[in-house]
Amino acid sequence: MDQKVNNSICRRKLMGAAVGFVAMPIVARAESWAEGENALRIEVIKSDRRLTLIRARMVFATFPIALGRHPKGRKLRQGDGRTPEGSYVIDSFNAKSYFHRALHISYPNEEDLRRARASGTLPGNNIEIHGMPKGYEDYDPRAFTRDWTDGCIAVSNRAIESIWRNVALGTPVTISA
Repeated sequence: MDQKVNNSICRRKLMGAAVGFVAMPIVARAESWAEGENALRIEVIKSDRRLTLIRARMVFATFPIALGRHPKGRKLRQGDGRTPEGSYVIDSFNAKSYFHRALHISYPNEEDLRRARASGTLPGNNIEIHGMPKGYEDYDPRAFTRDWTDGCIAVSNRAIESIWRNVALGTPVTISA
């Protein structure tokens, strides 16, 4: 495993112990597209409510998303209902999530931690790209009509299945306004 990803996972576990949450189990993927010319990237454009999978500099899938209840602006602190903005990686897979599958992203990064420390707040944690809750298994909208997560990025169950099959630990995730 890449040292940078390993450090991020270790930092998350330590931080989780400090704020009272349990880190999710890490499930390794068989094939890694996280490095090299054909690297897979995930781009999230909050204002477009879109998640895009890019490989070898070409878009190969785009999905509509729902964001945190307060989608404008970057996540500032725990409980603010905002989806973070910045550069992260997929650092774990959770097949037993409350939502249909979840890909955990490495929020908070160093910049997020500095900003939270400077403001005297906790940055929050447990930001994921996940599917739908029970009761919405067949919901596969062309666009979500409202933002409803606590700061995560929600997609349909069909979308999370496709994303799940195509990502690896360390896959870069860029979230922008």
